Amino acid sequence: MEYALPVLPLKDTVVYPQIVVPLAVGRPRSLAAINAAMDQGREFIAVAQRNPDVENPGLDDLHTIGTVAKISRIEQRDGGAQVIAQGDRRVRLLNEVAHDEYLCAEIEHMINLEHTETGPDGMEIDALLRVNRELAQRIAALYDSDNGQQIYQQLVGHISDPVIQMYRIASLANLTLEHEQSILDCDTTLDLMQQVNGVLTHELRVTELRREIAEQARDDIEKQQREHVLRQQKQAIEHALGEGGEDEEIAEIRQMLKDAKLPESIQDEVDRELKRLARMSANAADYQVARAYLELVAELPWHAATEDNLDLKHAEVILDEDHYGLEEVKERILESLAVMQLNPESKAPIICFVGPPGVGKTSLGQSIARAMGRKFERLSLGGLHDEAELRGHRRTYIGSMPGRILQALRRAEVTNPLIMLDEIDKLGRDFRGDPSAALMEILDPAQNKEFRDNYLNLPYDLSRVMFITTANTLEGIPRPLLDRMEVMEVSGYSDMEKKAIAESYLIPRQRAEAGLDDTQIAVGDEALAQIIRRYTREAGVRELERVIGRLCRKRARQVVEGEAVAAEVSAGDLVALLGPEKFKKDASREQEHAGVAAGLAWTEAGGDVLYIEATPTPKEEKVTLTGHLGQVMQESAKAARSYVWSIAESIGMSQEDIESQGIHIHVPAGAVPKDGPSAGVTMATAIASAYSGNATEPGIAMTGELTLTGLVLPVGGIKEKVLAAHRSGFNHVILPKDNEADLNKLPATVRDEMEITLAETLDDVLKVAIPALGQT
Repeated sequence: MEYALPVLPLKDTVVYPQIVVPLAVGRPRSLAAINAAMDQGREFIAVAQRNPDVENPGLDDLHTIGTVAKISRIEQRDGGAQVIAQGDRRVRLLNEVAHDEYLCAEIEHMINLEHTETGPDGMEIDALLRVNRELAQRIAALYDSDNGQQIYQQLVGHISDPVIQMYRIASLANLTLEHEQSILDCDTTLDLMQQVNGVLTHELRVTELRREIAEQARDDIEKQQREHVLRQQKQAIEHALGEGGEDEEIAEIRQMLKDAKLPESIQDEVDRELKRLARMSANAADYQVARAYLELVAELPWHAATEDNLDLKHAEVILDEDHYGLEEVKERILESLAVMQLNPESKAPIICFVGPPGVGKTSLGQSIARAMGRKFERLSLGGLHDEAELRGHRRTYIGSMPGRILQALRRAEVTNPLIMLDEIDKLGRDFRGDPSAALMEILDPAQNKEFRDNYLNLPYDLSRVMFITTANTLEGIPRPLLDRMEVMEVSGYSDMEKKAIAESYLIPRQRAEAGLDDTQIAVGDEALAQIIRRYTREAGVRELERVIGRLCRKRARQVVEGEAVAAEVSAGDLVALLGPEKFKKDASREQEHAGVAAGLAWTEAGGDVLYIEATPTPKEEKVTLTGHLGQVMQESAKAARSYVWSIAESIGMSQEDIESQGIHIHVPAGAVPKDGPSAGVTMATAIASAYSGNATEPGIAMTGELTLTGLVLPVGGIKEKVLAAHRSGFNHVILPKDNEADLNKLPATVRDEMEITLAETLDDVLKVAIPALGQT
């Protein structure tokens, strides 16, 4: 018989005959179908959707077999309804009946399944029924071993019809929608029994596996708890009996400490700490702190050391391989190795390499370590402002750690590494302490034999460690700390030295990093000289290496793109590859004007040329100074004017003319602070030039401190200043007579190319710089 009923599509539920189910209805068309069913004998068709994501399904979106259900109770809720319905009979959906508000379909009844012991399948059906009931009971027992039978009876036992029992079991099992629908689709009782049997067998296996996993996890937790309680009881019993049993962790740490072969005085303290750890619970807050402390003690090197290679020839080869020039520094290093060879008990010197950036201070330390066969550790001290970073934090603090010195030794695993303390002149200082004060003990051979780190709190011998420090300037280093170090100046390089360094080290290294070979790129002599003079202006070679690296990357791109270019880079190619020149000769300075003199200055980055300009002003202004000058430089300017006034008559000028005029002295680059006495000679020369109207000789640069009696006193940084003049194209420099010994530090090529005048008084300077004054 065919007739039509409202259809309620279900997203995740299948309704079986005679089974009561709760249904949450919320979609407008579904609510309309329920309302229509209430008006048509409370019956509707409950059918599962093929795809639960479809919000407004049609007949094609539903399974073909559903169940006619009857509404038992309905409760209206916000935006929907809760419906309690009971399945009645299976039906097949035939055709959709047009309706605007809800889905309606024609149906035909299907034969209800019955259980019978007669017929060809009767015995098999009966056997499967009994197996299924047994499987269901076993599953219920797995969920509750004590009340499994009662649970089964409550859920299924009150149903007499075996077919309905199978439907009830299927509705309670944790099945997918496809499996639930396949059970509803069964056309025969045998097929139904077989489907339920497969579902129950799978569910039994899953439930057994879940129970095994839960029992195993529970057993593991109980075992851990039991072991912990037993361990605590065992320790308590052993403590009461005075016996010394210990767990595996304590035994492992004890063995590590035994292997470390600690000094006897330290062993006693460590044994006390180890006993304290053994009495602690592993869950105690201090347990991990004490354990970390003992592990540090065990991992620190107490006796292990590398054997020094003191062969001077080997060391000389290594130093020459890694660095070009620096003969004075290399000689001093070889001298120290010779002393250590003759007297193995001698203390290694604490050397401080001072020089501008990029001259190879840090790499010198690496070369020394390689030459001696020592482990190398580098510590950067730039910006360090907490003493505890070096000396460690006390263990009472959360997150406490040993200082950087002990950490470096722990990494090196030997007692005699070479530790480089980089940028020692940039140490900070604030309310947390002064790191330089800690360094005084670390770098003092008389004190560091029993150095105490705050974290370790045990004496540790640092006397076998070779310390090397680096700095750009000595100004930031406290005098007591500087007194503990031997200062070695690592000066800047001349153009010829830079050329040799580039050819031997920089170009091969950058060429290899770019993946090129010497057939793909080579830098001609003229091009290299142009790069040094026009694309870099520095004391070291760091910027030079960056420029060469950029050149190699440009060539690498040309090679990859298949561009046909010559292997050798010429001077004419530089603009296309590197862009316009960064440093050009100042054409306006080639023709010197009256009142302008070229001075030489020293900076942390090396030497530099500093022009000083002077011009007469009205009498009322006397001495006007601009250019961000420091106190010492201002006083030098006033002393220079006073001395020029005192010798005015002897150089063809009138004291009255000088008295009737003031002088304005300006030093360009006004944003940069400038100070120091070495500009005194240059200021006096500029003042004399301004008052007399005679320009200084071109190509001359000068430096020196001037006294009020006209004496030229020595100044520092002579090598850097002369190299700066050479880089900037000057061919004549005037230096204090007392700095004559510093000329030996200059490269021979620079001495040969530069004319050097040594002056004792300002008169000697003016004779050379302003010959027109007619000095007598």
